[in-house]
Amino acid sequence: MTKLTETQTIILSAGAQRPDNIALPLPKGLAGAAAKMAVNRMIALGWLQEVDANLRRKEPLWRETGDGHGTTLVVTDAGLLAIGFEPVKAKMMSSTRAIVQAQPVAKPPTPRAGTKQALLITMLRQSDGASMQEIVEATQWLAHTARGAISGVLKKKLGFVVTAERIEGRGTVYRIEGPVS
Repeated sequence: MTKLTETQTIILSAGAQRPDNIALPLPKGLAGAAAKMAVNRMIALGWLQEVDANLRRKEPLWRETGDGHGTTLVVTDAGLLAIGFEPVKAKMMSSTRAIVQAQPVAKPPTPRAGTKQALLITMLRQSDGASMQEIVEATQWLAHTARGAISGVLKKKLGFVVTAERIEGRGTVYRIEGPVS
């Protein structure tokens, strides 16, 4: 299975949330040759499909075909599966394109056992959570590294809901919301 880049994940995730799973507009800062290269790679992998744009519905254009028509980009079922969304139903429109509605797959992330990331998750899942000082001592990370792991890996990459609460005598205490293990 091909590993998604951050750009590919952003494009597919945004498209999965839009009506008709349209992948446009692309993320800010992605334009020109870089955009073309990223999109062509995703089309080759089967994650995006170029389809005729419905100009009456003012769908965004990927490219113009030269005959007064244009194309747009749609996230395919394979693209939805690549980001962990399961295609549920397809309703046929008057055009030849189907609208795909997606729901997230209920598969919790499972980190490798014995890693500092797994230790961090275990600490934050405890009912009393973990303070930054406790995290730093347990992982031997610097405080900024621990905060980066919480916001970047746990929240953004793995999708955990992490809360922070200031507690007298302990400082900021972090917890993962949801079922306690």
